[in-house]
Amino acid sequence: MLTKYGLDNIIILLFISVALIASSVFISKTWISSIFVGLGILLLVFTLWFFRDPERNIPEEALIDESLVLAPADGKIVQIKQVNEDIFLKQNAVQISIFLSPLDVHVNRVPISGVVKYFKYNPGNYLIATHPKSSELNEQTHIGMENSIGKIFFKQIVGIVARRLVWDINVGDTLKAGQRFGMMKFGSRMDIIIPETSEIYLKEGQRVVAGETIVAKIHNSQFTIHN
Repeated sequence: MLTKYGLDNIIILLFISVALIASSVFISKTWISSIFVGLGILLLVFTLWFFRDPERNIPEEALIDESLVLAPADGKIVQIKQVNEDIFLKQNAVQISIFLSPLDVHVNRVPISGVVKYFKYNPGNYLIATHPKSSELNEQTHIGMENSIGKIFFKQIVGIVARRLVWDINVGDTLKAGQRFGMMKFGSRMDIIIPETSEIYLKEGQRVVAGETIVAKIHNSQFTIHN
């Protein structure tokens, strides 16, 4: 299945792919014609791969237990650190950063069940997504959610290649954990920021799957990282 969030890009890229392949028929030189066909096929494969939107098995416990935090994006955890979050949580917190390569699924999913209490789009720079300052300086969206357990803050962040963020949520929306809410194009980063009392189940270097991997549990106890 292809994502609805990339429909405009998909139409344009498929048109270019077909045009390249079709134009090869009118080129007399075989080697040039082969190049056009090859480029068209490569672009077609890239389009179908990048904009794929596979179904995910949302953990039943995450739908029942509002304290469980799911990964909002596919990718690799590149950083877990303590921060002072003064936008939405307004307290000391833990930031978990996920880096998405161009080969990862780029459709984003809601990390917890709850209500959207805060949303803001912030224009910015295009540093490489693994850069520590990209979380602060790059173009991004800020999303704050709250449920019966507590609050969580997360960010869609563009990278040096990704230049567009897509979302379809608004303040006041009630969302379920694992629900699709947007996309980042074409390689990017997602930050999850949770209270410092949260329990972290993963460590830096591990890969996560959006809507399936449980990354943390929010509760009123000492902040710990399970290795």
